[in-house]
Amino acid sequence: MKKTLLIGTTFLVVPFSALAQSTVTLYGVLDQALQYVHNTGGKSNQISLQGSQYSTNIWGLKGSEDLGGGLSAIFKLESSFDINNGKSNSGLLFGRQAYVGIKSETYGSFTFGRQFDALSGPVGDVQPNNWQYYFTAPGDVDNADSTVMFNNAVKWTSPDFHGLRVVSAYSFGGVAGATGSGQAYSVAAGYSWDKAEAAAGYLHIDNGNATLSSRGTTSATGLFSSVVNSAYSSASHINIVRAGANYNFDPITVGAYYSYSEYVPDGSSTFHTTERYNNVAIYGVYQVNPALQFEAGYDFLKSHGDSSATYHQISLAGDYLLSKRTDMYLSLGYGHASGNNGLGAAQAVIGDSWPNAGNSTQELAIVGIRHRF
Repeated sequence: MKKTLLIGTTFLVVPFSALAQSTVTLYGVLDQALQYVHNTGGKSNQISLQGSQYSTNIWGLKGSEDLGGGLSAIFKLESSFDINNGKSNSGLLFGRQAYVGIKSETYGSFTFGRQFDALSGPVGDVQPNNWQYYFTAPGDVDNADSTVMFNNAVKWTSPDFHGLRVVSAYSFGGVAGATGSGQAYSVAAGYSWDKAEAAAGYLHIDNGNATLSSRGTTSATGLFSSVVNSAYSSASHINIVRAGANYNFDPITVGAYYSYSEYVPDGSSTFHTTERYNNVAIYGVYQVNPALQFEAGYDFLKSHGDSSATYHQISLAGDYLLSKRTDMYLSLGYGHASGNNGLGAAQAVIGDSWPNAGNSTQELAIVGIRHRF
């Protein structure tokens, strides 16, 4: 998930008796970069402008209304777009997030609509992409970067219990006569104490009952965007487990995360043996001063089952704050792939940057600027 620091300005205050307690906020992120890729789409070199490198380009509205008794009504409407042509990324008006709900000081928040899964919060906070990019699994096969969005989702986020936070989510498939077809559910928990954090979670995605609807009719959108896992888009269902931890030695934070992902076939799938992905990443973040930060990491991904491939990835990144809302960044990545990805020879892909190498190696360099409003 592209992390965003949402700094907004209240521009509308609802009148009537709740004058001081109801707000709507306009916010957004503009992220633009110059990108160089060696080996992409079978070509040797490419230089291009590429948005949404460190944060997804978004604009949105969010709001709350104080209902009294520790309760608030909340909502968020968020749209992502391509900064280079102005088009919507998903073709949806609010394709990034769209939900409404109730927040309680005692019981947490309950939200309903298009949302991220439960792991995106607690587990995402201890992954290397919580700081900079690109450090997670090639092709985002484990959804560590929250590539997947979930429609028809009900989500509960607990209040903080002395450092413990729990999140659960369920997405209705909506297929008549098949309650479980297309459904998704997830649960995650994170705990922080002193200078340490740890979190773990589980995600299940049903990819649609092929006899009652069609394969791919599901509440989850956006999982098969890379050659790393696209051979398994006909999977009956996907199971993902992620866990991670870090420790802050001040000014250096070190951490690691592990994920296990399986793409399970049935009689309607184009493959016949479960494809499994084991991923391990280690990283270190050096906060030189409040404005300057560096990060380095290594990711190892191994697949086996229907096909077998091995991916190595090394990433270096730096970020410099020009102000509280504007920063500049630099990210360098190297990827190497070997084996077979189910379609043919495995191709290198660096994180979720998406250009498929068409080759066993790939190098990526980006320099960009990001502004939040």
